[in-house]
Amino acid sequence: MKSSCCSLTDVQRQIDEVKRFLSVTLAIANAHTVEFYTHDVWKRFVAVSPQEVLSAVSSGRDQQGEAQHKTPESSRTTFGFCVISNQLVDIHELLEAAKAQSLPGLGACMSRDELLRSLRGSELESAEIDNELEPDEFMNSKKSHEVQCMSKVVAHLARHCGVKQVIDVGSGKGYLSSFLSLQYGLQVFGIDSSSTNTHGAQERNRKLKKFSRAYQKHAWTKRAAPSSLLEAMVEVKPELNQDRDALAGSESQQEERVSVNALPVSPAGETQSELNSGAEELFLTALSVDVIQPSSPRVPSSQLSAEERERRKRENLEKKTRARGEGADGLFSPLTSYVTAETELRELITELEEAIMVGLHTCGDLAASTLRMFVAKPELSAVCGVGCCYHLLSEEFNPDGQEKPLQAACGFPLSQYLRDQSWFCGRNARMSACLALERVSLGQGIQMESLFYRAVLHVILRDHYSSYKSEKRVGNVYSKAKSFVDYVRRALHRLELDDSKLCDSDIQSYHDAYVARMDEMHAFNMLKVTLAPCIEGLILLDRLCYLKEQEDVCFSALVQLFDPLLSPRCYAIVGLKSHTKLKS
Repeated sequence: MKSSCCSLTDVQRQIDEVKRFLSVTLAIANAHTVEFYTHDVWKRFVAVSPQEVLSAVSSGRDQQGEAQHKTPESSRTTFGFCVISNQLVDIHELLEAAKAQSLPGLGACMSRDELLRSLRGSELESAEIDNELEPDEFMNSKKSHEVQCMSKVVAHLARHCGVKQVIDVGSGKGYLSSFLSLQYGLQVFGIDSSSTNTHGAQERNRKLKKFSRAYQKHAWTKRAAPSSLLEAMVEVKPELNQDRDALAGSESQQEERVSVNALPVSPAGETQSELNSGAEELFLTALSVDVIQPSSPRVPSSQLSAEERERRKRENLEKKTRARGEGADGLFSPLTSYVTAETELRELITELEEAIMVGLHTCGDLAASTLRMFVAKPELSAVCGVGCCYHLLSEEFNPDGQEKPLQAACGFPLSQYLRDQSWFCGRNARMSACLALERVSLGQGIQMESLFYRAVLHVILRDHYSSYKSEKRVGNVYSKAKSFVDYVRRALHRLELDDSKLCDSDIQSYHDAYVARMDEMHAFNMLKVTLAPCIEGLILLDRLCYLKEQEDVCFSALVQLFDPLLSPRCYAIVGLKSHTKLKS
C-alpha cells in the first residue's frame, strides 16, 4: 500500500513541495480582509479581473487545460504569479498548482478503508467488528458521521494493539467516548478542561446506560429495536439544532471547537420509517440531550491554586467511584483536567493500563499536545487524532513574538524538519486553512456582505477616527444591523466612538462608493479558499513528519476519516508504537 509505506524522506519531500508553493502564494492568505480597501489589496496582489477569477474558480476542472497554453508572458510566471511584479496573472496556473499541492494531489493520505484493511489480522478475526452496522445506514448528520467513522477505526486499533482502554482528549460532551464504551465495550477516560462538559457527559452517559444492552443486541443482530425501546429513546430525543459548522465568512465564525461540536441535523421531511431505521441513529441523537454550552478557558495545572487542584482530584475520584459502582456498563469516566505532554497520566487515571489516545477535533495546540503525549508516554500504544481550529495554533517562529502559549511548547511547527527551517505561516493564513473548499465549491459560499461592511467600516475609521487601529473588536454587529448605516452606527458605539460627526448620507456614500468593488473582495476570498487545502496540508504533514521522526513509532499515516462535505476537518493522524507493528 503506497501511503502506509510512506517514509520520512517522502514526507519531507512533500513538505518541500508545499512550502515552495506557499512561499509564492502565502501572502494572499495572510492579507487581512478588514484592510482590503484601506490597503488596496486587490491591486497589490492581482493583475486580472475579479470576473476572470470567479469564472475560473467556479468552472474548476473544465478550464484547467487553459493553463497549458503558455504565452511568452505566462512563461515568466511561478504558480501563476509574475516573477517581476509578484502579481497573479494566470489564475488557471494557480488553480492547477493548488490542486497538485493539496494532500490528495500529493498522494499523502490513505483512506479509512485502507487503514482498516491494514489493521485486520484476518477476515474472520475482524468479522465481529465489521458485522455491526454499515456507516451509511443512518448517518444523516455531521456529528453522527464523525462518531461512527472514527469509533470503528479506534475499535480496530484497540483490537490490533490488544488493549481495552481509550483516552479521549478534549472529549467535550462525550459523544465519541459514550459511543466507544457502549457500542464496543471499551473502557474510555474522557478528559476535558471544562467541568461543564464533563458533568454533562456524565449525566448523558447515565441516561443512556439503561438502553445499552438492548442497543448492543441490535448492533450484533442488525434487527430493528423493539417499539418500546424506540419510544423510550425518542422520549430523550431533543429538538435538533441545525449544524453550526457551515462555512462562515468572518474570522469569529470560522472556529470548530473541541468541546462545542455541531449537533446532529434532522434531514428535511424526516418520516417515521426513517426514525425506525435503527436504534443506533436514535442512540446518537440521544447524545445531544443537553444544551451546548461554551467551554471554559483552558488553564494549565501549574497555574491552578492548590485548592483547585485538590478539588479537581477529588471530583475525578468521585466520578470514577460512581462509574465503578454502576457495574459493567460503567465504562466511560469523564474527567476534568488540562493536559499537556508533561501530564502524568497514571496520576490522573490510577487504573490506567496500556491504552490508545484519541481526539475528535482537538482544538488548536491540543492536537499537537496529543501527539507529544503519545510519543512521551510508554503506556500509549496508538494515537488517532483529528485536529481543528488552526487559527488558534501558537507558532514558535512568529516574527512579532505574539501568540506564544502559556506552556513552553508551541503547536506549530511540530517536526524537527520544519523547526530547523524556522517556518512560519501567520494567523490569517491559518485562519484561511479553516475554510472548506468542498463546501464552497457546492455553493455554500462565504457571507460576503458582512465582510464587505467591515472593510468599508475600516475606511470610515481611517478617514474620520484616529483610533481605527484600536484593539477593540466590532464583534457580531452585522447580524443585528438593518442596513449599512445601522451597521456603522452600531459598530461605532461598540468601539466607543462618537457617531454624531457623521450623518446618514455621509455613511451611505461610503457604501455606494465601494459597492461596485465588492466583486474584488469576493474573488480575493475565493483565492483564499483555493489555498486553504494547501495550508492545512502543510500543518498536517508537519504532524506526520513529527511521528516519522520518532524511533519508537513503527507506523504513522494521514488518514481521511470523514466526508469533507459533512466534516471539513476530515484528516486524522494515526500512529502505532513499535511493539504493535501493523499487520500486512
